[in-house]
Amino acid sequence: MEENDSVFEKVREIVVPGEFLGKDMNNGPWTYRIGNEIYSMRLGIKSVRGKGVGVVPLAGKYIPKVGDLVIGIVSDITPNLWYIDINSFNPATLHVADVPWRVDFGFTGKYMNIGDSCLAKVKAVDETKIALLTMNDKGLKKLSRGEVVEISATKVPRLIGRGGSMINMIKEYTKCRILVGQNGRVWIEGDLENMAMAIQAIKLVEEKSHLIGLTEIVKDMLENAKRGE
Repeated sequence: MEENDSVFEKVREIVVPGEFLGKDMNNGPWTYRIGNEIYSMRLGIKSVRGKGVGVVPLAGKYIPKVGDLVIGIVSDITPNLWYIDINSFNPATLHVADVPWRVDFGFTGKYMNIGDSCLAKVKAVDETKIALLTMNDKGLKKLSRGEVVEISATKVPRLIGRGGSMINMIKEYTKCRILVGQNGRVWIEGDLENMAMAIQAIKLVEEKSHLIGLTEIVKDMLENAKRGE
């Protein structure tokens, strides 16, 4: 009987809330300090960089930060603003003053209606973590074509990869245009076969994000898909 290759997949260190992470280090995201000892706040992957240690949560809602690029879906409209679902605990708001169109009062639905998608930037975040968005910047726009898929917001850094290595590899193999929002939404445009391949690769990154050697795993999947295997 052949042995299952997955037995030999190397898993990055997964920690649970309250688990000891190290001492005499700088505490990073999703950690807390007791004296000189650092502990985890979340179920996630231990991340050590230099003299710092943090945790990358395995799941969770997007927490907006000023300057983040997000892919939103219009959930409601009023005469002078849109409510945008950004995969967070609360919908964000997008005012008519923060879009690239001249919108007369009461005509918001003419430009974006419920269910439409857009690429926007987080302009501000209030004390309740409700985000104010803007589309008044280069490259920000309504996403009229393509498809939006969703992954856990905590997996976005793995999808992008170091220096953009992972997402650029997926773009190269699939020849698709791909935009990644920090909120876990990904917009893909291309022919149907290549879009399906890109979605498969993106979902594989989400599923296997805890493994070492993820780039090679995704590359093998893309090469097999190209060969029709």
